[in-house]
Amino acid sequence: MIKELQLRILPQEAANEDALKLVAARESGASIQSIQAVRVIKRSIDARQRTIFVNVKLRVFIDELPTEPEFESVEYKDVSGANSVVVVGAGPGGLFAALRLIELGLRPIVLERGKNVRERRKDVSLIAKEHRIHGESNYCFGEGGAGAYSDGKLYTRSKKRGSVDKILNVFCQHGANPAILADAHPHIGTDKLPSVIEKIRNRIIDCGGEVHFQTRMDGLILSDGKVVGVQTNTGQEFMGPVILATGHSARDVYYYLYNNKIPVEAKGLAMGIRLEHPQLLIDQIQYHNKEGRGEYLPAAEYSMVTQVKDRGVYSFCMCPGGFVVPAGSAPEQLVVNGMSPANRGSKWANSGMVVEIHPEDFPQYAKYKELALMKLQEDLEKKCWLEANQMQTAPAQRMSDFVAGRISKDLPSTSYSPGLITSDLNKWMPEFITTRLKDGFRTFGKTSNGFLTNEAVMIGVETRTSSPVRIVRDRDSYQHLTIKGLFPCGEGAGYAGGIVSAAIDGERCAEGVATYLKS
Repeated sequence: MIKELQLRILPQEAANEDALKLVAARESGASIQSIQAVRVIKRSIDARQRTIFVNVKLRVFIDELPTEPEFESVEYKDVSGANSVVVVGAGPGGLFAALRLIELGLRPIVLERGKNVRERRKDVSLIAKEHRIHGESNYCFGEGGAGAYSDGKLYTRSKKRGSVDKILNVFCQHGANPAILADAHPHIGTDKLPSVIEKIRNRIIDCGGEVHFQTRMDGLILSDGKVVGVQTNTGQEFMGPVILATGHSARDVYYYLYNNKIPVEAKGLAMGIRLEHPQLLIDQIQYHNKEGRGEYLPAAEYSMVTQVKDRGVYSFCMCPGGFVVPAGSAPEQLVVNGMSPANRGSKWANSGMVVEIHPEDFPQYAKYKELALMKLQEDLEKKCWLEANQMQTAPAQRMSDFVAGRISKDLPSTSYSPGLITSDLNKWMPEFITTRLKDGFRTFGKTSNGFLTNEAVMIGVETRTSSPVRIVRDRDSYQHLTIKGLFPCGEGAGYAGGIVSAAIDGERCAEGVATYLKS
């Protein structure tokens, strides 16, 4: 017999399978000996009150063992003789586009400008050791995209729940922990995600597709006004309709499209800093306990949002038990991001603290037209790098000092491995951003007592929350608005924001290509 229970239990009761079996026996009336297995279907933490509860939907197997798999698998067939589709970029948008193409009987040719996910790690490590950024292999470029080494969070606000479930199941099919199917805020972790990405790549190749690393798209090939392939830095040409999933840091792609009069448009985004607290302090605040999270609760998360002078100020990409990392994609840039390993076990918590920005907010950049906010990004990242003495040692300021307009005499310990230098962020960051951050921090300090503190440090700058450019496409066909055969995809095209939403968009673009080839 199988029973499903919706429970509200204490953290220690949800700690492991044995504890859950005891709860299941109590709630179902079955003997503990008769319960053969329990499976968590949904799980979330309710920390709104001083007593913390875990909400669990539990499937209980009484006098029988589970027979159904923990996740649903997709069947991928051989497509080696099928029509080819060029997928530019091996981030989540590109990889899931490739997998969906295989499902639809098409042959993906994936082109990635960076290195494979393992080789990337070597270049990433050199940023902290040598303060040198490899222009084609870094936290942004390479197999897996930015998400491979910047956390692996799978939470999305997408309303396409069926699509979300499909994406999570595909991740599990390729080695992710099935717990991501149950958790309210699923997370793979930067230490686990690379092996999952490798298995996806191998799946593509085993099914007859191709994956080419260190192969950058330098131009589109057009015939009769249609995109029929791409030219690359290797001198090779790859033919087929093109899914363009290059990510939001591939600025050369935006310049190429703009200069070749392929329509793009400016879009809003958010910019600010990385804010790092001791994880213990966040645990104390979120769990209402001076002792912190204790033995049975995970590292606490937070989400902050307010409005200041008609613009949103909010936390972004919150990384409990995580690290701040240097995320530039070219020399003479200093950009920071955050990540967490699977166990979220570091002694720091960080998040982006950013301000919503629209193109009209910086009229001095209007001359750059559709690329206005991208140019603002470039200038701010260059200014940050110069403030850091042309190193990756990031400019930083204690949080309360920043709000009070004081220079920090010293800085706390940090997870940011290249190191920090004291800087007055108010002097070189745009006033449009700093004044709103100050008011936002004051609000957050009132709503979460202890959050506004000099134990927290602000690290500059966080500029790449999303794409500053949208590559315009048709709402229904996912095809570029004016050029047939080109399918702008994912974060870099301005239609997604995170691993799961980019993966969903990749699948939709693949379906758009299939419809296009049938027409």
